[in-house]
Amino acid sequence: MSELIGSIIVLAGAVFLFAAGLGVLRMPDSYNRIQTGTKASTLGTILVLLGLCLFHPEWTGKLLLLVLFVLMTNPVSSHALARASHARHVPRTEKTVVDRLEEIEGPGDGA
Repeated sequence: MSELIGSIIVLAGAVFLFAAGLGVLRMPDSYNRIQTGTKASTLGTILVLLGLCLFHPEWTGKLLLLVLFVLMTNPVSSHALARASHARHVPRTEKTVVDRLEEIEGPGDGA
């Protein structure tokens, strides 16, 4: 029974990972691509790792450490990429209505 539940959880994780890849292809600018790829891939990776915990209970400690690592590094790395893109004035899509970072920091000099 745990193998069936593990398989369903791994499959759900694979669906989220596929959605992340599809979202990266379909989004109009780099900021949306970063957001789409990070959120869906984080959830997908965590679901796959949790599903593997049910397949291999002896690996649970190591897999939970990996979950913690993914939870800490994915948001931080995507935030760093978005801030660097904004600092380099990577163009946004025309549909972008609000840029809160520019409102706070000003237009900047592009350095």
